[in-house]
Amino acid sequence: MKKIIAILLVALMLVPSFALGENIVKIGVFEPASGDSGAGGKQEMLGMQYANSIQPTVEIGGETYTVELVYADNGSDQSKAPSAAQQLVSEGVSVVLGSYGSGVSIAGSPIFEAAGVPAIGVTCTNPQVTAGNTHYFRICFLDPFQGTVLANYAFQELGAKTAYCLAENGNDYDVGLTHYFTEAFEALGGTVYSETFPNGTSDFTSYLSNATAFGAEVFFCPVSIAYSTQIINQAASQNVAYPIMGGDTLDSNKVIEAAQGTNVSVIVSTFYQEGGSPEFDEGFKAWLNENSEALTNNGGNDMIAAVSVMGYDAYFTALEALKLAGSTDPQAVMEALWNVDYTGVSGRIVFNEIGDANRDSAYIKAANAETGAWDFVTMQTVAE
Repeated sequence: MKKIIAILLVALMLVPSFALGENIVKIGVFEPASGDSGAGGKQEMLGMQYANSIQPTVEIGGETYTVELVYADNGSDQSKAPSAAQQLVSEGVSVVLGSYGSGVSIAGSPIFEAAGVPAIGVTCTNPQVTAGNTHYFRICFLDPFQGTVLANYAFQELGAKTAYCLAENGNDYDVGLTHYFTEAFEALGGTVYSETFPNGTSDFTSYLSNATAFGAEVFFCPVSIAYSTQIINQAASQNVAYPIMGGDTLDSNKVIEAAQGTNVSVIVSTFYQEGGSPEFDEGFKAWLNENSEALTNNGGNDMIAAVSVMGYDAYFTALEALKLAGSTDPQAVMEALWNVDYTGVSGRIVFNEIGDANRDSAYIKAANAETGAWDFVTMQTVAE
């Protein structure tokens, strides 16, 4: 008899939880855990994981559902993104979060569209992510806004009249943000020199030298963390006089580590500055320090990356849509997203007719080479 009971207990342990009556809703996490953007993707995922740890359930249609995060690594690669997207669709997710990186978001988009699964872009800032479709939403500001904010700051606050721009050839984020920066900077009366580099480049000395030869007063390179850290290290070796500027991709503790102890000035625009929400900061840091894997994925310390905050807000935005839909059906969730009104750590999230959140300001911050931390500089809008 005891043997029979033991066999039955083991069998019950092997039965999927949904078969025992537990309601489960799956949220897809479409992020790079490898490749050039792997470090940023992991930090963005940390925000989602932390959010899931503090609210692992959601009320849908009067019933409690356990939220399961389903991961798919898009490898920071546009050729790999469709298969990662298909993996999430096959898992039966109700909504997708991601990606860190506009190019992979654009590449995976047709898969989500064909399956009728809504996606919420977290920090993919290229306008093409949401343009011309009704299934991709986004909670961050866009590159035309970000590029203009950075150009205004470089021209008006730094007094730069000549800028040098560097982007990875074929990278939608780099090329797009460089275009909008150039457009705004030239409209102010500035001069811009631009170049691109091939994928896999590790020696940027010639580009840095070219910027010096052109008389650049600012070096704008909105590239991945992997490239930006190399550029900063090589800029320090050349003792460049101009500041390095970038968009949200440069908001990383890895970039801070590269700048620390050097004379290189690094200035970025981003979605959040540590200290903006003490309650969130305290909870997130405690969670990181209790989880060795999470701490490793955050770069080895508990500095808060803005992309983690955005990942956190994206998770709760998805929960709001599920509650409004009253269903786990992807089509119902997609329709509900248009009516979401959620105030998160990064601000209020309400989607416009394109599916983009209405954002009107960005944080500007600078690397402190002495303390190894980011210093808040200003909050800036396009009008400023």
